Amino acid sequence: MFNERKNSLSRIAVFYDGNYFYHVSNYYCYGHPRRARLSIPGIHDFIVKYIASCEGIAPKFCQIVDCHYFRGRLPAMEANERQILLNERIFDDILMREGIVTHYLPMTKSGEKGVDVSLALEALELSILKQYNVVVLIASDGDYVPLIRKLNSLGVRVMVCGWDFEYTDDQGNARYTSTSSRLMSEAAYAVKMHDIINGVQKVPGINPGTLFVSREQESDSPDNPSSSRPGGTEEETLPQDREESRSARRQGKIVQLRGGYGFISSEGPGKNIFFFIEELRNCSFDELSIGDLMEYDLGYNDRGECCKNVTLVKKA
Repeated sequence: MFNERKNSLSRIAVFYDGNYFYHVSNYYCYGHPRRARLSIPGIHDFIVKYIASCEGIAPKFCQIVDCHYFRGRLPAMEANERQILLNERIFDDILMREGIVTHYLPMTKSGEKGVDVSLALEALELSILKQYNVVVLIASDGDYVPLIRKLNSLGVRVMVCGWDFEYTDDQGNARYTSTSSRLMSEAAYAVKMHDIINGVQKVPGINPGTLFVSREQESDSPDNPSSSRPGGTEEETLPQDREESRSARRQGKIVQLRGGYGFISSEGPGKNIFFFIEELRNCSFDELSIGDLMEYDLGYNDRGECCKNVTLVKKA
């Protein structure tokens, strides 16, 4: 079968669950030692090389012919009030440059609804009409299993790019993200991206570093998907600090420390605010301990409040 493919083009289509991709990219920016955002061109290059290797053909005979990105989106007025409207437009520019078709669904108060159904229907319909050879899902939800089974019945090979990792949320709680084992078992190519990035799985001809935006790319392109926090995407560049962040300095105690970041208590009950190592001004991260009294300016990123210009006031 591989010999038959050597002289024919493998047509690849990539479908992004946007919220999942954004979440994963945040992790690599905040919680992983790489401290870098995922690169969309880098991921596409990886997909081509990986499929070519699996199918025993030259990469030039593997081509991504379609890319689609699905995510819920806030109404324009609400996005403007949250100061993320510009960031959304910047990310749209990034997707446009990479030839990715966007599919946005209205975001409700309870979150995004119907994204998985919309993605599945689009992937199935286009696979029938355009006769893709390989469909790549950047997704983790087991709800996509019926889609894979339908694609398998059409003779379309499916590649799932999934990540498993632990992280800490904005309230300092430990969380775990994993890709459905059922989803992975149904795919022809089940790729554990975290193992490739961490060097557990070696893929010939693929450097894990190319999956991330380099420092040079960040400085050269301010609207690059990895040029800001948090990782990799949807609101790619942080909004500038709001005026209220320039008001009186605030104080709180450190309630949690992780690799290069932590959380400081705030005036709000049960609410802890994120700070990053680069915001420390009069101390090093290694000096800090749980309970240390800190002073900070209240700032904002695309995930909400964060600490800016953090200084140590008193050791615990």
